[in-house]
Amino acid sequence: MKLFDPHIHCSARTTDDYEAMYQAGVRAVLEPAFWLGQPRTQAGSFIDYFNSLIGWERFRARQFGIAHFCTMALNPKESNDLGLAREVLDMLPRFLEKQGVLGVGEIGYDDVTPAEEASFSEQLQLAKDTGVIALVHLPHRDKKSGTKRTLDLVRDIGIPEHMVLIDHNTEETLPLVLATGCWAGHSIYPETKMSEDRMVTLVQEYGSERIIINSAADWGKSCPLKVPKTAAAMRLAGIDDSTIETIVWDNPVEFFSQGGRLEAADLQVDFDQSELYSGNSVLRGQSPQSSGNQSSGSQ
Repeated sequence: MKLFDPHIHCSARTTDDYEAMYQAGVRAVLEPAFWLGQPRTQAGSFIDYFNSLIGWERFRARQFGIAHFCTMALNPKESNDLGLAREVLDMLPRFLEKQGVLGVGEIGYDDVTPAEEASFSEQLQLAKDTGVIALVHLPHRDKKSGTKRTLDLVRDIGIPEHMVLIDHNTEETLPLVLATGCWAGHSIYPETKMSEDRMVTLVQEYGSERIIINSAADWGKSCPLKVPKTAAAMRLAGIDDSTIETIVWDNPVEFFSQGGRLEAADLQVDFDQSELYSGNSVLRGQSPQSSGNQSSGSQ
């Protein structure tokens, strides 16, 4: 079964992670623009980061047989630096035109400040005007209230709800999101956010329509194999393969295809580790592998 992890911060992961993901069946990932763990202090840092998402990281993932896509955004935490935020927001439209960029994200609230709301609103409007999808993350604190406020803003902007993925849902927020036309994402995390068993229970109750799962793995304590682990937990619980495949592949493909920037051919990756990117290789003296010999895993 092919798997799509539609929210993972691959730039923070290792080549071992890519190999393990491929072995577990992951064939596509979506990397939303994120913060780096500490605030960036100048717009040039964002330019280099955005370029790495569409350049080196896209190449690096494909060297291990995984199709890599991304979304671009100014994250909520850094929206509170007003001068810097304005510079980044002004540069976003040109990055949305780049190959492999499927939409705007991740955006939303953190501390729910006026600056965050202004940035969130402007980026939702940008997604609406550009006709691309928006990936929205829910705040980690006072989540139910934050969900209601998020959905209110989506309605106020008027972006088609089916073009919005609301991520980091829990048991208390999922019914609110499914009552709209938005898609519902769930981040499966070690010990926090959503666990595999809790996700199984939600699927048993709500089914697979507009349901998406992801690892949200980043530079913190997280696991890039949570999508395959959750698929295994669903199978063990007796959920049929058709429902599982809908959640771990068909749904993310359907959602991200809506902006007209993802086609079936983009999901097929032939890799050759002898290739270079700007003269650089993923290898450090190892023998290059390729999709022809399948040494990085099996289909």
